[in-house]
Amino acid sequence: MHNALIIAAEETHNPLIPPLYDIVWSAVAFLIILVVMWRVVTPRITKMLDERTEAIEGGIKKAEAAQEQAAAALDEYNKQLADARSEASRIREQARADATAIGNEVREQAAADAARITANAQAQIEAERQSAVQSLRSEVGTLALDLASGVIGESLKDDAKSTAVVDRFLADLEASQATKTGEH
Repeated sequence: MHNALIIAAEETHNPLIPPLYDIVWSAVAFLIILVVMWRVVTPRITKMLDERTEAIEGGIKKAEAAQEQAAAALDEYNKQLADARSEASRIREQARADATAIGNEVREQAAADAARITANAQAQIEAERQSAVQSLRSEVGTLALDLASGVIGESLKDDAKSTAVVDRFLADLEASQATKTGEH
């Protein structure tokens, strides 16, 4: 019986070891798949990866170029901004200088106008004072002659005589005014 078991065991197939024809056909199929992968798929994958690498490197170069352009544009912008600021500062200083000059010119013009107006007013006041003095002299002269005629009792119609009396009266009046003004 023991022999029968050994013979039966030899006849039974081990499930872990496949039959030889399966190994040969599996090896042939594996080699075919390996050749197809190595000849067809691997070059396509390599080509695709190379294209992708080139695209990525090209994108990086483009990004670096764009970054350099952006940095150059930023430098140009900063330069223009600095120029604009200096120009604005210069314009402000010029405007201040112009405003000061205009202010001085306006002040000088106002002072000249004020002096002219004052001179005109003084001239007008002097003319009116002279007119008033002349009018008062004639009024005072007429009153003085009427009073003197009444006091003396004779007519003072003589022009030379009446003018002398009026002038003497006014001179005395001015002298008394000057004395009063000098005392105060």
